[in-house]
Amino acid sequence: MSSATAIAHPNIALVKYWGKANTEYNIPATPSLSIALSALTTETTVSENDSDQVVINGLLVADKKINLWLERLRQEIELPSLTITSESNFPVSAGLASSASGFAALTEAISSAFDLGWDIKQKTDWARRGSASAARSVTGAWSTLVPLASDHPTIDSCDTTQIHDESYWDLAVVVAITDDTPKLFSSTIGMELSRATSDYYSSWVSSTHRDFTSALNAVAQKDFQTLAEIADFSCRKMHALMLSSIPAMMYWNSTTLDCIQVIKKLIAQKLPVFFTIDAGPQVKTICPPDLTDTVLERLAQVSGVKKLLQSKIGGGARSI
Repeated sequence: MSSATAIAHPNIALVKYWGKANTEYNIPATPSLSIALSALTTETTVSENDSDQVVINGLLVADKKINLWLERLRQEIELPSLTITSESNFPVSAGLASSASGFAALTEAISSAFDLGWDIKQKTDWARRGSASAARSVTGAWSTLVPLASDHPTIDSCDTTQIHDESYWDLAVVVAITDDTPKLFSSTIGMELSRATSDYYSSWVSSTHRDFTSALNAVAQKDFQTLAEIADFSCRKMHALMLSSIPAMMYWNSTTLDCIQVIKKLIAQKLPVFFTIDAGPQVKTICPPDLTDTVLERLAQVSGVKKLLQSKIGGGARSI
């Protein structure tokens, strides 16, 4: 019986993606730039079975996104019933891109188990159909996800590229876990709410295209200060968009805000650090490795921080 195991890392977007241009193929409305986190992993095993079963972190679940993804995949290829077992070493459904690493690992495992011979384009396209940001976890390291203009979108109307590998720029990431419970609004629901109800959505889309171009230039020059300013602005704009939606979405909690104040104080001291926050309350701080201990020490003093994780930039999804 066919079986395979793959591992993938979640990624954090420095230039954010929030909103879809096409929901059938999960094509984002904006380009995005991300880095993968080497210390955070999702390990997924697929094997043939008499019926589909999904086990996530030891619990048998009925996962609608995975079931729909399998249904779409089976429209294209013959695939037997599967047991899918997935384990992550970080909180899931809590704003840490567990769907991204999960679908990236699942795509890699299925490709390997059934000798599909998928190239990187096919892997990123299929991972993206499960979770758009999963495409960036397939390629890992420094990756871009760029929608391609088309009057008639198809599965390949999007491009995912690893623009630099994990050794390109030696940076560290400190993640402050402020709440490890599932978030109230899933990203899929939240994005559609913003697109449908926020007066600022069109401005978000147009400004993000400009941010993306500027961020690529900053990364190419290893210009930390410029990248920090762009990432900070992209993060704040995305959360402002969420707040301007109906109903308003507030993913932060009081501990999130306290962590932000800590990082802002480090920035005021002219230290090279910046933060970013995805659709959740967890704060990710990016800095040179020699500042990791300082960031850890300061964030550890924040009441309400449940756990601190430290990571470097990681690679793409791979079979093990």
